[in-house]
Amino acid sequence: MRIDYHTHHVRCGHASGELEEYVLKGIEIGLDQLGLSDHMPLLHVDPASYYPGMAMPMDELPNYVEEALRLQQKYKDRIDIRVGLEGDYIEGYEAEIERIIKAYPWDYVIGSVHFLGEWDITDYRQTDGWKERDAYEVYVQYYDAVCKACQTGFYDYIGHIDVIKRFGFKPERNVEHLERQALDAVRDAGMAIELNASGLRMPVEEMFPSFRMLEYARELGIPVTLGSDAHQPERLAQYLDQATDLLQQAGFNELATFKSRKRTMVPIGFASFHV
Repeated sequence: MRIDYHTHHVRCGHASGELEEYVLKGIEIGLDQLGLSDHMPLLHVDPASYYPGMAMPMDELPNYVEEALRLQQKYKDRIDIRVGLEGDYIEGYEAEIERIIKAYPWDYVIGSVHFLGEWDITDYRQTDGWKERDAYEVYVQYYDAVCKACQTGFYDYIGHIDVIKRFGFKPERNVEHLERQALDAVRDAGMAIELNASGLRMPVEEMFPSFRMLEYARELGIPVTLGSDAHQPERLAQYLDQATDLLQQAGFNELATFKSRKRTMVPIGFASFHV
């Protein structure tokens, strides 16, 4: 089973390619399932005065869902499209997040933490934020937010669970206990995580999560799905051949898939993705 559940397109403002381009690329490279999962609109900052190109405008959200559902039907005989959302967890905005999640017929919702307050720790334009803060305290705040996201019950799996390491900023103190607390919260919530391969093209040069977190997830019995986090059609399924190898090394032999918010486990496809 060859899948890619984490993709973005032009509506989000920092990706390129129309949804249909991703669908056609998925067919070309032989994906069995393609997840469309663009970013939830911004809720806690003013898009007009914040950094540009962070997420789709709120009035585009219904258009995104409508187009994704149309493509799901149009190509149903050629590829299995799952319609999803990368739903940021923003502490204090739980009611607004829940309204969006309940308003549409998602196949799955990814719970991701990008923001600590108004600071997006995944934005290359905002890395100066690290200069003003103690790195260990940032990690504490980040993993606390991941745990709180799990406790909401809003999400099907946590995306790039250790993305805090993206730009290579790491505290001198050991943070393994924070990582384990986050994975414990995932297990307690009955959720899954993703192995997000995009870290290989980031400054950290490591997938999300690290192998040690992946091994601990396996010990806990946490299901795992796969995502390239592609922001261009040509990056669809990028590095997922390496990701499946890494899963096998960690002892996984199944992948989590989602339809109508229900999880189904399928055998991992270790064949090449032919990207």
